[in-house]
Amino acid sequence: MDTSKSFTIGVLTSGGDAPGMNPCIRAVVRTAMTHGAKVLGVVDGFEGLLNGEFRPLGARDVGGILQRGGTILQTSRSPRFMEPHGQREAIRHMNEVGMDGLVVIGGEGSLRGAYALHQQGIKVIGIPGSIDNDVWGTSISIGTDTAMNTIMDAVDKLRDTASSHHRAFLIETMGRNCGYLAAMTGIVCGAEIVLIPEVQVSFEEVAKTIEEAYKRGKTHAIIINAEGSGHRTTDLAKRLDDMDVGFKTRVTILGHIQRGGSPTAYDRLLASRMGLKAVDALLAGKSGVMTGLVERGIEYVPLEEVISHKREANFEYYEMTKVLAR
Repeated sequence: MDTSKSFTIGVLTSGGDAPGMNPCIRAVVRTAMTHGAKVLGVVDGFEGLLNGEFRPLGARDVGGILQRGGTILQTSRSPRFMEPHGQREAIRHMNEVGMDGLVVIGGEGSLRGAYALHQQGIKVIGIPGSIDNDVWGTSISIGTDTAMNTIMDAVDKLRDTASSHHRAFLIETMGRNCGYLAAMTGIVCGAEIVLIPEVQVSFEEVAKTIEEAYKRGKTHAIIINAEGSGHRTTDLAKRLDDMDVGFKTRVTILGHIQRGGSPTAYDRLLASRMGLKAVDALLAGKSGVMTGLVERGIEYVPLEEVISHKREANFEYYEMTKVLAR
């Protein structure tokens, strides 16, 4: 469209990094360039918006980043931005460089920041980037598929040792408020039991499940524990050993390894689709929406709805973990 010739788009990544953010940045830049628009990368998320840290991004600046994890723009969490004064300061810097619209890539907190700008008249499009898959309004967020594959690879390796030594491995995944990663990993890795924030499971239930697995002749047991389940992983392991459920217990806390690594083909494609649709939305005059995967298409979901709902683990999948663990 003709107005795109003078249109300047800002793009930032905020909150926890997620594999696929770089392919998304690349898609934003190259789609904008196709329409004759300019792109300014915001360094260090909303904190960079507050400090006026911008750099022009062209085709060569985003070359060779499809396969890279993390984010070339850096990311941070910015409590200052959530204050009205901080938002006014950010808008002042945006106006100074002639930024006409902004693409925000991040999780639920980042999308709240995007909505705050939209409420003050800034054209903003959100893109869900969260390995936890805890953003409402999209079937899956950028980074989730890569994180699941990282966890799966780790659990598969640990299973070899668990089986060789007749042990129970207690593996902690990310998921402070949403048990999606843990539940899905429980299915694809054949866990004996999965602990997630959405479902309260007592220690006695955990112990009984593992002891029964031992009595049925299993050579090992895998316990997947989401960090927000209510069970501290190391304490749970000690209590299981003290109770003598048959297997000796070992603990692996995967931690931030789940955030890293080269994005999978799925995440690269999803990120590219969402980045393209975000630019299309801005150039069409849209604002206050998020690009979400709905069924098989990328749709625009109002940010107000996104931040007003809580995404939880799929309970159908959670029930599957119990059925398939027998």
